[in-house]
Amino acid sequence: MSRHSGTEVLRYTAFSADPEGGNPAGVVLDASGLDDAAMLAVAAELGYSESAFLTRQSEPGDAGTPDGAGTRDDAGAREYTIRYFSPKAEVPFCGHATVATALALAERDGPGDLVFRTPAGTVPVTVTREGAELRATLTSVEPDVLDIAPGDLAEALAALDWPAADLDPALPPRIAFAGARHLVLAAATRERLADLSYDFARLEALMHRLDLTTLQLVWRQAPDVFHVRDPFPVGGVVEDPATGAAAAAFGAYLRDRSLVPGTAVLTLHQGEDMGRPGTLTVELRADDARVRVSGTGTRIGD
Repeated sequence: MSRHSGTEVLRYTAFSADPEGGNPAGVVLDASGLDDAAMLAVAAELGYSESAFLTRQSEPGDAGTPDGAGTRDDAGAREYTIRYFSPKAEVPFCGHATVATALALAERDGPGDLVFRTPAGTVPVTVTREGAELRATLTSVEPDVLDIAPGDLAEALAALDWPAADLDPALPPRIAFAGARHLVLAAATRERLADLSYDFARLEALMHRLDLTTLQLVWRQAPDVFHVRDPFPVGGVVEDPATGAAAAAFGAYLRDRSLVPGTAVLTLHQGEDMGRPGTLTVELRADDARVRVSGTGTRIGD
């Protein structure tokens, strides 16, 4: 735990049980007294790709209670309103910071069902205990998959310095959404994915124009196993170590393109090229369009 301008900030990593792995996030369990500028300042000072802030409850007709206490829905799940900030701006949804926050609440209040009211929509999360570890599973908002214009694709490849011939034709480029928009680009080889050195300003400008949160760069190791990397220049971060929102969007993309069965469990390895390995589990269900993303996490000591 640390304090930034008097605000209690917890630090957790998501999608790894090792504090040196996965994706770190700042977590503020009671941000009811912070305005937008203060939340952005905390996120910028921490320097993580995102930080999460539980703000005051905003249910219709509710005068508001601090989300550090939360309320309960009809099914007994604890409800919270949550916002996410990168060091540069607010983002509509962040998977790893959602997981980190759920784990922090579970350590304080015990495992169970949670509901997060995010700017992108309602995201249920279930936290369970598996031996000594806690595991959080989020359920995305309704996903969508869109085409990308040839000129925009060419600009993305130019910014990455990736020849079009290095792409995997079996996984065509698309923009996928499951709370935030991500451009999915599949490398034909692991070597192509590992060689990432891009034009930060050029890619950032394209991503702002297309309203993209990250690029989801992938390589398919096996039918249900992928290695992924996520450039995040719009957040002021060269690369995100483990990206839950992009994992959910990628699951929706695979199903939309009929690249996996309607019901499937996928394993995504991310962060290995950064020295922060993490594992994201993506679950697709034939009877539900939403995508489930799960992983472990742990507190990062001061």
